[in-house]
Amino acid sequence: MSSFILGVDLGTTSVKAVLLDTASRAVAASHSLPTAADLSDDSGIKAKEQHTGRIIDTLNRCMSHLPREKLQQVRSVGLTGQMHGILLWKEKSGCVWSNRDVFTAGDTSQLITWQDGRCSSDFLSSLPPPDSHLATATGFGCATVFWYLKHRPEFLGDFTAAGTIQDYVVSMLCGLDGCVMTPQNAASWGFFNTSSNQWNENVLRSAGFPVHLLPRCVPSGGLAGKTRSAWHGIPAGTPVGAALGDFQCSVYSCMSARTDAVLNISTSAQLTFAMPADFTPPDSPQPDSSIAFYPYFDSSFLAVAASLNGGNVVATFVEMLTAWMKELGAELGDSCLYERLIHCALNQEASDLRVSPTILGERHDPLRLGQVTNISASGLSLGHVVRALCRGVLANVTAMMPAERLRQAGVTRIVGSGSALARNEVLRQEAEKAFPQQVVYGQTADSAAGVAMVLCDRRI
Repeated sequence: MSSFILGVDLGTTSVKAVLLDTASRAVAASHSLPTAADLSDDSGIKAKEQHTGRIIDTLNRCMSHLPREKLQQVRSVGLTGQMHGILLWKEKSGCVWSNRDVFTAGDTSQLITWQDGRCSSDFLSSLPPPDSHLATATGFGCATVFWYLKHRPEFLGDFTAAGTIQDYVVSMLCGLDGCVMTPQNAASWGFFNTSSNQWNENVLRSAGFPVHLLPRCVPSGGLAGKTRSAWHGIPAGTPVGAALGDFQCSVYSCMSARTDAVLNISTSAQLTFAMPADFTPPDSPQPDSSIAFYPYFDSSFLAVAASLNGGNVVATFVEMLTAWMKELGAELGDSCLYERLIHCALNQEASDLRVSPTILGERHDPLRLGQVTNISASGLSLGHVVRALCRGVLANVTAMMPAERLRQAGVTRIVGSGSALARNEVLRQEAEKAFPQQVVYGQTADSAAGVAMVLCDRRI
């Protein structure tokens, strides 16, 4: 009889669940749904939060679309999801289980996501220096706790545990006291030393940080516990892996050789390759560097140029045009407009127009803004502008990680992936122009499949 591994990705905009056949390592069933969980912010602090209950409701609806007879044959469960963000909850009442093998969110905060902007540069500079090779940025879990400690300390007193959204689901499934977290997610929070795999407890405690909220660390690819009860047909007592980072899982799903680099353009954009097995990251943060080193598996690291500006920039351009058209009384839906814009750009050769699309800044340069230069009367058609915008997205990524750096690392192939790259042929054309290495597609990065593959390969 076939057995399966369930992989779940709790992403920024959607939830995806896949069932991986353990024998063939092929996806036997999958379903994805948008969360529509973003909350509006009228506070003026650049908050970016999502409704926890809606995310868990979307997870339950997604699970209900998978074949129940296959769910009953699930051997293990893997969770991944958006990194950096933080969710707080009360250990004994963090969720409510119904008699239909389903849980809903209980006493929790809203999810403060990786896109949160409440921690200004001045605020971040006031924090103690971390004992880590990774700098701390706004949207990172520990920075957010420090912000609440200064501005709303009573808020923290309502909760006894904290983690990423994927850590929360693991804790609820297993009925854990507190939270367990892998180095992949811990490093994304800041104030975590990847060499010792320990939090900077002394540094944090000296600064008044509530260290009791810090999760307990377990190895990436290891076990967190077992399901406390049946869940959507998955039997009680099924092993659950400790939650992993969605970036690492997406890379795992499509990097087939160490000479591959993975270019992923979805909401944001990342370009990454695997460092040698004996690589050791720097002793301290390199805040001005555009390349960071993320923990991967078995004490190895990925070199990552992680841009905040990817498909979201193109989406913002479409939203801007839609708003302009509405003001002019000529409304057209975003989806239809997007397709027409791509068509215009496909029929338009490149011009001298240059768009620097960094409207969201970058973590190594948070005050950076976008620019449009080399404007001429002959290069202002929609096709010219859209192509220049797409070229700018790639130019920004390759400026963060130059082709020469890839060549020195022995990279011979770029694996292109991500929803924006899949949808936008102009982005693909510009990617193929941006790299001297061959750019290939077809091996789609899939975090949900990736986390299932990790458990399958490790026989969890």
